[in-house]
Amino acid sequence: MDWRLRRAEPGDEPALSLVAAASFLDAFAGVLAGPDIVAHVTRNSSVEKFATWIADSDSIVAIAEHPNGAAPVGYTVLTPPDFPIPTGPDDVELRRIYTMPVANGTGLGALLMKRAIADARALGRKRMLLGVLGTNNRARHFYERQGFALAGERRFNVGGSWYDDVVYARDL
Repeated sequence: MDWRLRRAEPGDEPALSLVAAASFLDAFAGVLAGPDIVAHVTRNSSVEKFATWIADSDSIVAIAEHPNGAAPVGYTVLTPPDFPIPTGPDDVELRRIYTMPVANGTGLGALLMKRAIADARALGRKRMLLGVLGTNNRARHFYERQGFALAGERRFNVGGSWYDDVVYARDL
């Protein structure tokens, strides 16, 4: 499939918020408590949150669109890192990388990762970090196939509950 990937711009916030909420729900329904998912998405995937990231010169948001009709089907968010491990000015966090179920098995995830790496390099970063739920084996295998290695651990709050994440890193 010929997915369309581009840097998000003002006006894309509603589409990004929609994909963020739907993809987070899809990824974690049955894994995390429903009220925690709703609280997390409400707080962290709002139109205003995406507007802040799009306007921040230290962040890059990319959006993936379906080739037929340009419906939003995935996205990435790069930001300055926020981890309990040592980081430096050459580091960037891949805060989000998600796709909608319609894209499962199509290679869109790998294309979004390739785009995120190119965007991180364009920011002048030398290392990419990301956090993932420690029990999310599907995502962990994807990141390992993309060249990431374990770099630490953290506790992550979703809604009102704490979860154990692992932190991955890879040189760019």
